[in-house]
Amino acid sequence: EVLEIRDYPIPEVRDDEVMIKVNAAGINFSDILARKGLYTDAPKTPCVVGYEVAGEVTQTGSSVSEFKEGDRVIALTRFGGYATRVVVSQAQVFHTPDRLSDIQAAALPVNYLTAWQLCEMSGLKAGHTLLIHNAGGAMGLASISLASRFGAKVIGTASSPKHEKLKELGVDFCIDYTRQNWPEALFDYTGGKGVDIIFDPLGGSSWKQSYKALRPSGRLGMFGVSQVVQSGLPGKLKYFSLLKVMPWFNPVQLINQNKGVFGVNIGRLWGEPKLVVSWAGQILKGVEEGWITPHVDAAFQFDEAEEAHRYIENRRNFGKVVLTP
Repeated sequence: EVLEIRDYPIPEVRDDEVMIKVNAAGINFSDILARKGLYTDAPKTPCVVGYEVAGEVTQTGSSVSEFKEGDRVIALTRFGGYATRVVVSQAQVFHTPDRLSDIQAAALPVNYLTAWQLCEMSGLKAGHTLLIHNAGGAMGLASISLASRFGAKVIGTASSPKHEKLKELGVDFCIDYTRQNWPEALFDYTGGKGVDIIFDPLGGSSWKQSYKALRPSGRLGMFGVSQVVQSGLPGKLKYFSLLKVMPWFNPVQLINQNKGVFGVNIGRLWGEPKLVVSWAGQILKGVEEGWITPHVDAAFQFDEAEEAHRYIENRRNFGKVVLTP
């Protein structure tokens, strides 16, 4: 209910910037945390959230040469994406592949860049077994498409209504976390061995369980704390409930158990533009080749943003949810 539409002046375009008429804006869990006052990187309120958009160029700065008026583009916005017009540096803009609609394109940047970074840092390759938590969400589907391309075996946690679709997309084994003890189900499936790699956006006790579910030489990739919204404590005190059950890793423990842990936050990679551009280029190539196709579950209008956020928080979505002006 704190989300509302407001009018602001159209921003000015500087020399190296591009103005985009937004046709679709992706929703990410960081937006939901920001709305709840739980995302430290968010601007002070009132603010415009949104990390990614797709649309068309309406104006370019004097030093911009890669884009022109009328070009269909995708952009990373670092908040500010839930708007009819955005202005961003040309370094954050990419041409939209012809085979994608704007709604599909808005589902591409954050989730697929995060999934790509997770794959890079984990060293995921053919023969590995990967466990993806929240496999039916937008990040889960992005990770599945990359893991399948790399030849990994995929296990996913998701509610049972999503299992059939997940198996169609390449998941080898599904665990219903709402009804099953997922570590027990995982160890039963793997003969007690555990898995090589885990992608975990949940945080708190889930990270502790995920670490235990790694086999020797396994790696845990952490990239979110969605469990924080389930706490009954007010405001940022919600994080205290996670701290109580969060694992505390130390070098000796990691050495003796032959395991690795790492974290990913694509929103903190703004100082590494070459890295991001390189990954984006490989993702866009995957789109052109046809093995990456973002799956959009639902599109809501801007004045339905409250409903869209609630839709995601209630885990009703299978894939991405976007907003359209």
